[in-house]
Amino acid sequence: MNQQMIDQVKNGNGFIAALDQSGGSTPKALKLYGIEENEYSGEAAMFDLIHQMRSRLIKSKVFTSDRIVGAILFEMTMEREIDGMGTAEYLWSKKNIVPFLKVDNGLAEEKNDVQLMKPIPELSARIAAANKHGVFGTKMRSVINLANAAGIEEVVAQQFELGKEIIAGGLVPIIEPEVNIKSAEKAKAEELLKVSLLNHLNKLSDTQTVMLKLSIPTQADLYQELVAHPRVLKVVALSGGYSRDEANSLLAKNKGIIASFSRALTEGLSAKQSDDQFDALLDSTIQSIYNASVKKS
Repeated sequence: MNQQMIDQVKNGNGFIAALDQSGGSTPKALKLYGIEENEYSGEAAMFDLIHQMRSRLIKSKVFTSDRIVGAILFEMTMEREIDGMGTAEYLWSKKNIVPFLKVDNGLAEEKNDVQLMKPIPELSARIAAANKHGVFGTKMRSVINLANAAGIEEVVAQQFELGKEIIAGGLVPIIEPEVNIKSAEKAKAEELLKVSLLNHLNKLSDTQTVMLKLSIPTQADLYQELVAHPRVLKVVALSGGYSRDEANSLLAKNKGIIASFSRALTEGLSAKQSDDQFDALLDSTIQSIYNASVKKS
C-alpha cells in the first residue's frame, strides 16, 4: 500500500472527483456535456467521446491536487490512455491525484426496499488490473430506498463481504450504500444504516481499512461516529441527484466529510465550450465543491 496515497486521502485538502459513469449512464452524461445521441453511432464511438470528455477534465490546468485528492475511474477509462500513459498512472504521476476504480456491475432488482449489487465474478481480475495500474482503492454502489432494517443489513453485509476481498487484494474499498435522496423515509433509513455500518466496522481487524461513500444525511453531522472510526480512512459524500449548489450547501453542514461528486462536478460543462470557457467554469465548480468539503464556509 502506497503510504503517500494513504496520507493524501486521509489528510489531503480537497475532494474526490467521480469520473466513473458506466455504459448505462454514459449517453445521459454525454447529453449533459452537449453531445446528443444522434451525433455518434455505436458503443465504441460513445466510449471514445466520454474518454475525450474525461481526458479534457483530467488534463485541465485547474484539475490539480491542490483541491482534488482523488478520482474514481470506470474500468474502461483505467484501461485507456491520456497522452500515451494509462489514465490511472497519469493521474498519480502527472497530477498527484489518487486513482480509484469502480468495480461493481450495477444494481440488482429491488427487494426488501433495497437494491443489492449484481454479482461481480470479475472482481479478482479487476483487483489484479487495478494493482497493475497503480490504483489505490475501489468503489461499489448499492441503493437503499426505504427504512427496511433487513434490507439495509443485507446491503451493508454484501458491501463488507466484497470489501474484505478487496482489502485482501491490497486495495482500499469505498463502500457506497446510497440512501435514495427522494426516499420518504430517508432520515430513518440513515439512522438504521449508521447502526449497521458501525456493527460491521467494529468487526474489522486492525489491518482492515475502508472508506465510506454516503448520501448527505438529513440530520447534519449524523455520521460523526463513522468519521472518527479507526477503521475508516475517510467518509465521502455523493451528490445523489441534488444540484451542485444544493449538494454543496448540505455537505458544508457535515464536519469531516468531503465530496465525491459526479454529475454535480460536470454540471454546465460542454463539448462546445472553448478551453478557456471550460477551464473557467471547471475552476469555479472545483472551488465551490472544495469549499463545501474543506473550508465548510
